[in-house]
Amino acid sequence: MTSSRFGTQRAALAQVVAIPVTPFAEDGSLDQDAHRLLLRRLLDAGVRTLTPNGNTGEFYALTPDERRQVTELTMEEAGTRAVVLVGVGHDVPTAVASARHARAAGAQMVMVHQPVHPYVSEAGWVDYHRAIAESVPELGVVPYIRNALLRGSRLAELAEFCPNVIGAKYAVPDAARFAAFARDAGIDRFVWVAGLAEPYAPSYFSAGATGFTSGLVNVAPSVSLNMIESLRSGDYPAAMKVWEQIRRFEELRAADGSADNVTVVKEALATLGLCRRDVRPPSRPLPESERAEVAAITAGWSR
Repeated sequence: MTSSRFGTQRAALAQVVAIPVTPFAEDGSLDQDAHRLLLRRLLDAGVRTLTPNGNTGEFYALTPDERRQVTELTMEEAGTRAVVLVGVGHDVPTAVASARHARAAGAQMVMVHQPVHPYVSEAGWVDYHRAIAESVPELGVVPYIRNALLRGSRLAELAEFCPNVIGAKYAVPDAARFAAFARDAGIDRFVWVAGLAEPYAPSYFSAGATGFTSGLVNVAPSVSLNMIESLRSGDYPAAMKVWEQIRRFEELRAADGSADNVTVVKEALATLGLCRRDVRPPSRPLPESERAEVAAITAGWSR
């Protein structure tokens, strides 16, 4: 029943799940024109799943009003061309309000960010997601799992309460742990999205993932789409060729605890003349000394 009821949403998770950046204008406000341009570029390239208000979109640096604007703008641009998976989070009332706003805007799914709290119990994790999922039973719900201590049985428990929990974005950097978690939760019950993007996609696909998230796709959509096509066909050598192609770019993003995760993507987009390089604290602009390397990598993809 769950598979048929949420068939469109489940299929959208088995894709390159793009996490668009949120461009800022010179005065620090949202640059809506640049944002629309970037979204159209993704859609024109063939990307069919968009996650506004994801981490690459600087979710935690946006105000509530800005998050609503990003959701509405993405829905307007996506139209019928893509399925939209809106990021929600913070405290339960805020997350519920965001999920209901996403529903009102026409979104089909929400992604629930990992709870930001110094004390997270497994039972409390279930309660948190249950409150959000039950507030929007018509929407597919996708927990964003970054907690290596969470057991797969807890996701299975959540789904018993909430049949609209249809997938999981798993972002623990351990392919063996992912394989075990997915099987403890129910490998066929959920759509498994490799939440650590292209660098981990081949290993996670070998363990059961069928989609992966991407920030790199903002810069080079064809590169990300090439990787998922290789993985779908089981051509792991071809997928690893793409992996080699994007390795240095992703290493720059991952350095120092992913301090420049968003910064490197925006730097590449600025190199292409698509948006400003500005990011908000606690991110930082890329030092001048590192900009040339990002520009060289980006130029290589455009050849």
